[in-house]
Amino acid sequence: MLKVDSKERFSSRVENYVRFRPGYPPEVIEVLKNECGLTRDAVVADIASGTGIFTRLLLENGNRVFGVEPNADMRQAGEEYLAEYRNFASVDSTAETTGLPDHSIDLVTTAQAAHWFDREKARREFQRILKPAGYVALIWNDRRLEATAFDRDYELLVLQHGTDYTDVNRFGKAADQFFGGFRCELRVLPNFQEFDYAGLEGRLLSSSYTAQAGHPSHAPMLVELRRIFDAHQSGDKVRMEYDTRLYFARLD
Repeated sequence: MLKVDSKERFSSRVENYVRFRPGYPPEVIEVLKNECGLTRDAVVADIASGTGIFTRLLLENGNRVFGVEPNADMRQAGEEYLAEYRNFASVDSTAETTGLPDHSIDLVTTAQAAHWFDREKARREFQRILKPAGYVALIWNDRRLEATAFDRDYELLVLQHGTDYTDVNRFGKAADQFFGGFRCELRVLPNFQEFDYAGLEGRLLSSSYTAQAGHPSHAPMLVELRRIFDAHQSGDKVRMEYDTRLYFARLD
């Protein structure tokens, strides 16, 4: 068991999360349309919606979206980020007890979060709130660990200096455990970010498994990050490669 409450892990990282976490390719919405029947009229529950990075894509598609987020700091950041969207409703609740009405949701989404859930309780809750034939989509931006020399060195850095990196780096296993005996499909889309050094540092510190200021690993971690950046930068930028993994299934 992780010692830190998963609902509070990002409280000290909200600013970096907002500024430096990757977005999601717009093709994700096309997959949801083609494979999960997403239309503009669909009502979506975006679970652990956080600062609203993925939620915004759904809102831009015209959907009514309930953003369910238990962390107060993340939820406030999401409310500010999505304030212009009248079709957004912020919900102070969890994946396991959303508080949404029975059979009121056409699609449940969760981006970069399902590995924190109590899988069985969340699955039952999603079954309760989904309409018949509704889908669940679990989405992760998964760093490509071996794509480039920079990606390989960055992975070595978080392995060496991360506080509990190996405990939380388990996206594929989380999807398998969540869906259990239900047949799920997987689509993989390319994604990337480009950073100057300040952006790369912010990206690193946005991760729940990296040492914050005051931790004995924090300073040496940043020294190594600077070395990696200087070794691999081109035009004062480095590029981080991702696979955006979209798992989806019906739970009926």
